[in-house]
Amino acid sequence: MVKVVTDSCSDISPQLAQELGITVVPLYVQFGKETYQDNIDLSTEEFYHKLKTTKVHPTTSTATPADFANLFTSLAEETKEILTITLSEKFSATYATALQAKTMVKKNCQIEVIDSRTGAGAQMLLVISAAQMARARDNLAQIADRVRRAIPKVHVRVSFDTLEYLRRGGRIGKAQAFLGGLLKVNPIIGVKDGATFPIARCRSRAQAMDFLVDFVSGFSQIEALAIEDATTPDDLQTLAERLKDVVPPEHTYLSKVSPVVGTHVGPHALAVAVLEAE
Repeated sequence: MVKVVTDSCSDISPQLAQELGITVVPLYVQFGKETYQDNIDLSTEEFYHKLKTTKVHPTTSTATPADFANLFTSLAEETKEILTITLSEKFSATYATALQAKTMVKKNCQIEVIDSRTGAGAQMLLVISAAQMARARDNLAQIADRVRRAIPKVHVRVSFDTLEYLRRGGRIGKAQAFLGGLLKVNPIIGVKDGATFPIARCRSRAQAMDFLVDFVSGFSQIEALAIEDATTPDDLQTLAERLKDVVPPEHTYLSKVSPVVGTHVGPHALAVAVLEAE
Protein backbone atom coordinates (compact mmCIF):
# COMPACT_ATOMS: atom_id res chain seq x y z
CA MET A 1 0.00 0.00 0.00
CA VAL A 2 1.25 3.48 -0.91
CA LYS A 3 2.24 5.63 2.06
CA VAL A 4 1.24 9.29 1.75
CA VAL A 5 3.47 11.97 3.29
CA THR A 6 2.99 15.72 3.52
CA ASP A 7 4.32 18.67 5.51
CA SER A 8 2.53 20.44 8.34
CA CYS A 9 1.59 23.39 6.12
CA SER A 10 -1.19 21.19 4.75
CA ASP A 11 -3.00 21.95 8.03
CA ILE A 12 -4.32 18.39 8.32
CA SER A 13 -5.45 17.71 11.86
CA PRO A 14 -3.65 14.90 13.73
CA GLN A 15 -6.97 13.06 14.00
CA LEU A 16 -7.62 13.11 10.25
CA ALA A 17 -4.01 12.22 9.47
CA GLN A 18 -4.27 9.18 11.72
CA GLU A 19 -7.63 8.17 10.28
CA LEU A 20 -6.36 8.29 6.69
CA GLY A 21 -2.86 6.97 7.38
CA ILE A 22 -1.14 10.23 6.37
CA THR A 23 2.33 10.96 7.76
CA VAL A 24 2.93 14.66 8.48
CA VAL A 25 6.45 16.11 8.60
CA PRO A 26 6.49 19.16 10.91
CA LEU A 27 8.13 22.39 9.83
CA TYR A 28 9.61 24.75 12.40
CA VAL A 29 8.55 28.00 14.08
CA GLN A 30 11.05 30.22 15.88
CA PHE A 31 10.26 32.87 18.48
CA GLY A 32 13.67 34.45 19.04
CA LYS A 33 15.96 31.66 20.23
CA GLU A 34 13.09 29.25 20.91
CA THR A 35 12.38 26.70 18.16
CA TYR A 36 9.22 24.59 17.98
CA GLN A 37 8.02 21.79 15.74
CA ASP A 38 4.83 22.89 14.02
CA ASN A 39 1.78 21.64 15.94
CA ILE A 40 3.91 19.26 18.03
CA ASP A 41 5.95 21.31 20.49
CA LEU A 42 3.60 24.26 20.04
CA SER A 43 -0.15 23.88 19.68
CA THR A 44 -2.20 26.16 17.48
CA GLU A 45 -3.77 27.84 20.53
CA GLU A 46 -0.38 28.38 22.20
CA PHE A 47 1.06 29.80 18.99
CA TYR A 48 -1.63 32.42 18.46
CA HIS A 49 -1.41 33.42 22.12
CA LYS A 50 2.33 34.00 21.72
CA LEU A 51 1.77 35.79 18.42
CA LYS A 52 -0.58 38.26 20.11
CA THR A 53 1.35 38.74 23.35
CA THR A 54 5.05 38.64 22.49
CA LYS A 55 6.99 41.48 20.90
CA VAL A 56 9.14 39.01 18.96
CA HIS A 57 7.78 38.28 15.49
CA PRO A 58 8.15 34.57 14.71
CA THR A 59 10.03 33.16 11.75
CA THR A 60 9.71 29.78 10.07
CA SER A 61 11.99 27.19 8.52
CA THR A 62 11.47 23.98 6.63
CA ALA A 63 12.17 20.45 7.80
CA THR A 64 15.71 19.23 7.25
CA PRO A 65 16.74 16.68 4.63
CA ALA A 66 17.50 14.32 7.52
CA ASP A 67 13.95 14.77 8.86
CA PHE A 68 12.51 13.60 5.56
CA ALA A 69 15.17 10.93 4.91
CA ASN A 70 14.68 9.34 8.33
CA LEU A 71 10.94 9.25 7.77
CA PHE A 72 11.28 7.79 4.28
CA THR A 73 13.66 5.13 5.58
CA SER A 74 11.24 4.20 8.35
CA LEU A 75 8.27 3.99 5.97
CA ALA A 76 10.34 1.91 3.54
CA GLU A 77 10.20 -0.85 6.16
CA GLU A 78 6.44 -1.03 5.53
CA THR A 79 6.04 -0.21 1.83
CA LYS A 80 7.82 -0.01 -1.51
CA GLU A 81 5.93 3.11 -2.62
CA ILE A 82 5.85 6.56 -0.98
CA LEU A 83 4.10 9.68 -2.27
CA THR A 84 5.05 13.06 -0.79
CA ILE A 85 3.01 16.20 -1.47
CA THR A 86 4.65 19.44 -0.32
CA LEU A 87 3.91 23.10 0.11
CA SER A 88 4.52 25.24 -3.00
CA GLU A 89 8.21 25.65 -3.72
CA LYS A 90 7.56 29.38 -4.19
CA PHE A 91 6.62 29.58 -0.51
CA SER A 92 9.23 27.27 0.98
CA ALA A 93 12.28 25.09 0.36
CA THR A 94 10.31 22.04 1.55
CA TYR A 95 9.91 20.59 -1.94
CA ALA A 96 13.65 20.84 -2.65
CA THR A 97 14.42 19.39 0.77
CA ALA A 98 12.17 16.37 0.18
CA LEU A 99 13.82 15.79 -3.22
CA GLN A 100 17.24 15.90 -1.58
CA ALA A 101 16.09 13.49 1.12
CA LYS A 102 14.86 11.07 -1.54
CA THR A 103 18.44 10.63 -2.77
CA MET A 104 19.61 9.86 0.77
CA VAL A 105 17.39 6.80 1.22
CA LYS A 106 19.30 3.53 0.78
CA LYS A 107 16.39 1.13 0.98
CA ASN A 108 14.66 -0.24 -2.10
CA CYS A 109 11.63 2.04 -2.25
CA GLN A 110 10.08 4.19 -4.97
CA ILE A 111 9.57 7.74 -3.68
CA GLU A 112 7.59 10.34 -5.63
CA VAL A 113 7.71 14.01 -4.56
CA ILE A 114 5.10 16.45 -5.90
CA ASP A 115 5.02 20.23 -5.48
CA SER A 116 1.37 21.01 -4.70
CA ARG A 117 1.85 24.56 -6.04
CA THR A 118 -0.37 25.68 -3.17
CA GLY A 119 -0.62 25.29 0.59
CA ALA A 120 -2.86 25.02 3.66
CA GLY A 121 -6.42 23.83 2.91
CA ALA A 122 -5.82 23.46 -0.83
CA GLN A 123 -2.78 21.28 -0.17
CA MET A 124 -4.85 19.36 2.36
CA LEU A 125 -7.48 18.44 -0.23
CA LEU A 126 -4.83 17.05 -2.59
CA VAL A 127 -3.33 14.98 0.24
CA ILE A 128 -6.70 13.65 1.36
CA SER A 129 -7.53 12.62 -2.21
CA ALA A 130 -4.20 10.79 -2.47
CA ALA A 131 -4.70 9.05 0.87
CA GLN A 132 -8.18 7.89 -0.12
CA MET A 133 -6.78 6.41 -3.33
CA ALA A 134 -4.02 4.70 -1.35
CA ARG A 135 -6.60 3.11 0.94
CA ALA A 136 -8.42 1.90 -2.17
CA ARG A 137 -5.13 0.16 -3.14
CA ASP A 138 -4.33 2.29 -6.18
CA ASN A 139 -0.64 2.21 -7.01
CA LEU A 140 1.89 5.04 -6.84
CA ALA A 141 1.74 5.90 -10.53
CA GLN A 142 -2.05 6.11 -10.49
CA ILE A 143 -2.15 8.32 -7.40
CA ALA A 144 0.65 10.62 -8.55
CA ASP A 145 -1.07 11.08 -11.93
CA ARG A 146 -4.36 11.91 -10.22
CA VAL A 147 -2.69 14.47 -7.91
CA ARG A 148 -0.94 16.20 -10.81
CA ARG A 149 -4.20 16.42 -12.73
CA ALA A 150 -5.97 17.77 -9.64
CA ILE A 151 -3.49 20.57 -8.92
CA PRO A 152 -5.01 22.98 -11.50
CA LYS A 153 -8.46 22.10 -10.15
CA VAL A 154 -7.81 23.22 -6.58
CA HIS A 155 -8.60 26.84 -5.75
CA VAL A 156 -8.14 28.86 -2.57
CA ARG A 157 -9.33 32.22 -1.28
CA VAL A 158 -8.18 33.77 1.98
CA SER A 159 -9.68 36.73 3.81
CA PHE A 160 -7.30 38.86 5.89
CA ASP A 161 -7.71 41.77 8.24
CA THR A 162 -4.12 42.76 7.49
CA LEU A 163 -1.43 41.79 4.98
CA GLU A 164 1.34 42.78 7.37
CA TYR A 165 2.18 39.17 8.24
CA LEU A 166 2.50 38.21 4.57
CA ARG A 167 4.70 41.24 4.00
CA ARG A 168 6.96 40.46 6.95
CA GLY A 169 7.41 36.88 5.85
CA GLY A 170 8.19 37.79 2.25
CA ARG A 171 5.25 35.75 0.87
CA ILE A 172 3.13 38.63 -0.34
CA GLY A 173 3.92 38.25 -4.06
CA LYS A 174 1.60 40.20 -6.39
CA ALA A 175 -0.64 41.03 -3.44
CA GLN A 176 1.92 43.77 -2.75
CA ALA A 177 -0.43 45.94 -4.80
CA PHE A 178 -2.94 45.78 -1.93
CA LEU A 179 -0.65 47.28 0.70
CA GLY A 180 -1.53 50.90 0.05
CA GLY A 181 -4.62 52.46 1.65
CA LEU A 182 -6.03 49.35 3.27
CA LEU A 183 -7.30 50.79 6.53
CA LYS A 184 -10.50 49.03 7.62
CA VAL A 185 -10.51 46.88 4.47
CA ASN A 186 -10.51 43.08 4.35
CA PRO A 187 -8.39 41.99 1.39
CA ILE A 188 -9.05 38.67 -0.35
CA ILE A 189 -6.01 36.82 -1.66
CA GLY A 190 -5.76 33.78 -3.92
CA VAL A 191 -2.99 31.35 -4.84
CA LYS A 192 -2.15 30.63 -8.47
CA ASP A 193 0.87 28.82 -9.91
CA GLY A 194 2.25 28.50 -6.42
CA ALA A 195 2.19 32.20 -5.48
CA THR A 196 -0.24 34.69 -3.93
CA PHE A 197 -2.15 37.23 -5.98
CA PRO A 198 -4.76 39.90 -5.13
CA ILE A 199 -8.45 39.20 -5.71
CA ALA A 200 -10.70 41.76 -4.05
CA ARG A 201 -11.09 44.31 -1.26
CA CYS A 202 -14.09 43.94 1.03
CA ARG A 203 -15.23 46.74 3.33
CA SER A 204 -16.04 44.49 6.29
CA ARG A 205 -15.58 41.00 7.68
CA ALA A 206 -19.21 40.25 6.82
CA GLN A 207 -18.65 41.24 3.18
CA ALA A 208 -15.51 39.09 3.10
CA MET A 209 -17.50 36.09 4.32
CA ASP A 210 -20.14 36.77 1.66
CA PHE A 211 -17.35 36.82 -0.92
CA LEU A 212 -16.07 33.42 0.24
CA VAL A 213 -19.57 31.92 0.14
CA ASP A 214 -20.17 33.29 -3.38
CA PHE A 215 -16.79 31.98 -4.51
CA VAL A 216 -17.54 28.41 -3.41
CA SER A 217 -21.10 28.58 -4.71
CA GLY A 218 -19.80 29.54 -8.16
CA PHE A 219 -18.46 26.05 -8.88
CA SER A 220 -20.77 23.65 -10.66
CA GLN A 221 -19.18 20.41 -9.39
CA ILE A 222 -17.12 20.19 -6.21
CA GLU A 223 -15.34 17.06 -5.02
CA ALA A 224 -14.25 18.46 -1.66
CA LEU A 225 -14.15 21.69 0.34
CA ALA A 226 -11.82 22.86 3.11
CA ILE A 227 -12.68 25.71 5.47
CA GLU A 228 -10.06 27.10 7.84
CA ASP A 229 -9.82 29.71 10.54
CA ALA A 230 -6.97 30.84 12.76
CA THR A 231 -8.60 32.34 15.85
CA THR A 232 -12.22 32.84 14.82
CA PRO A 233 -14.02 29.48 15.22
CA ASP A 234 -17.44 31.16 15.16
CA ASP A 235 -16.70 32.48 11.66
CA LEU A 236 -15.64 29.00 10.58
CA GLN A 237 -18.88 27.47 11.85
CA THR A 238 -20.90 30.22 10.18
CA LEU A 239 -19.20 29.55 6.85
CA ALA A 240 -19.71 25.80 7.22
CA GLU A 241 -23.40 26.32 7.94
CA ARG A 242 -23.85 28.64 4.96
CA LEU A 243 -22.10 26.22 2.62
CA LYS A 244 -23.64 22.94 3.77
CA ASP A 245 -26.17 23.02 0.94
CA VAL A 246 -23.42 23.72 -1.60
CA VAL A 247 -21.04 20.96 -0.48
CA PRO A 248 -22.27 18.06 1.69
CA PRO A 249 -20.71 17.99 5.19
CA GLU A 250 -19.15 14.59 4.45
CA HIS A 251 -17.09 16.26 1.72
CA THR A 252 -16.21 19.32 3.82
CA TYR A 253 -13.12 19.45 6.02
CA LEU A 254 -12.82 21.99 8.83
CA SER A 255 -9.36 22.89 10.04
CA LYS A 256 -7.17 25.35 11.94
CA VAL A 257 -4.43 27.37 10.29
CA SER A 258 -1.26 25.82 11.72
CA PRO A 259 1.55 27.82 13.41
CA VAL A 260 3.87 27.90 10.37
CA VAL A 261 1.12 29.10 8.04
CA GLY A 262 -0.23 31.37 10.77
CA THR A 263 3.14 33.12 11.00
CA HIS A 264 2.53 34.42 7.47
CA VAL A 265 -1.23 34.99 7.44
CA GLY A 266 -1.89 36.29 10.95
CA PRO A 267 -4.51 35.52 13.61
CA HIS A 268 -7.70 36.51 11.76
CA ALA A 269 -7.27 34.68 8.47
CA LEU A 270 -10.32 32.83 7.17
CA ALA A 271 -9.96 30.58 4.12
CA VAL A 272 -11.82 28.29 1.78
CA ALA A 273 -10.33 25.81 -0.68
CA VAL A 274 -12.24 23.98 -3.40
CA LEU A 275 -11.26 20.84 -5.29
CA GLU A 276 -13.29 20.66 -8.48
CA ALA A 277 -14.63 17.27 -9.49
CA GLU A 278 -13.12 15.70 -12.61
